[in-house]
Order: sequence, then C-alpha cells, then structure tokens
Amino acid sequence: MSTSYPQFLSNTALDPSFDEDIRDVHLLYDYNAQAPDGTPEKWRYEMWFFSDKRIVYAIHGGPMAGRINYQTASYQCIRPGELWQCNWLEETGTICSLVYDIPNKKITTLIGFSQGHWEHAEEAHGDKRNEDDFNRWRGLAKIGTQTDRFMLSEQADILESFKGKGDLVPIDESSPTF
Repeated sequence: MSTSYPQFLSNTALDPSFDEDIRDVHLLYDYNAQAPDGTPEKWRYEMWFFSDKRIVYAIHGGPMAGRINYQTASYQCIRPGELWQCNWLEETGTICSLVYDIPNKKITTLIGFSQGHWEHAEEAHGDKRNEDDFNRWRGLAKIGTQTDRFMLSEQADILESFKGKGDLVPIDESSPTF
C-alpha cells in the first residue's frame, strides 16, 4: 500500500468548542526576539485559523518577514475556551507547533526549521500562490537531513484577535499544500 505524505493523524476527536474558540479566528502577534547583532526586535506574525484543516498566515517581521502561506493543519483542544494546539508541516521541511492561550493572550511555539529554510531565509519569502515561490520553497526542504534543524522555541504576545480574513487572502479548501 502506498501512502501520500504528509499525513496527519489524531485519535482524539476535534472538541466541539472549535467553532467558538478557533474557527475563523485571526490573530496578530509579536515575538520579542533579537536581530543577528543581538539588538531587540519584534517579529510580527499574522495567523488565520481558516478551517478545521487549514491555516493562512503572513510574516511581517524577523528573518522570515515577507512570507505569505497557507497549510494543512491539525488541531487539538487542550482545555476548551482556554488552550488549543495547532500543528503543521511546511513544504520547506519545517515543522511547526503553536499553542494558542486564549485567556492569557499568548502564543507559544516550537518551530523545527529545516536547514534550507533557516539558512536561506530570503529564499523562503514570497507567496505560495506564486508558482516560482512555491517551487523554490520545496527545494529548501532538500538541503540537509531530517536532523539538520534549527529548533526555535518562542512566546509571543497577541496584539489583536478578531474573526475573519482581515488582510489575508482566503484559499480554496482543496488548494495544494505540497
């Protein structure tokens, strides 16, 4: 039997609070980070929990600024009305896990950047809807091995939370992610 990858499996049913807590929620958040020279800077991210299987996002600050993307994602409710986890895999080979802390207005992430994505951040900029950008990103996944990763653990403060697309462009649920 041949399997198409990536695959997402969860043996936990999606909590019914998804519709109120997550579906169509749009967040703007800032990571307190630092530039390569050590000076403090903000890394602004924008996330739209588009559906129970997709996310749409844009990055406005930090080394990945200028990246506009959408992905297939899986969600897990940790505590209804309080904590949700969202996980996805990038076409660059980068693995992402995000925890949305609703009452404390925090995002906690672990991102396992592929060597290609981290070392060639400029090449990871662009919009997935542009075929040249999409193909270039796929090539970044081929640099290094599965263990050649830059592991980044960060927390961000949520600046805005609202329902709807904001400035992000909606996607077709069947749009390819790989």
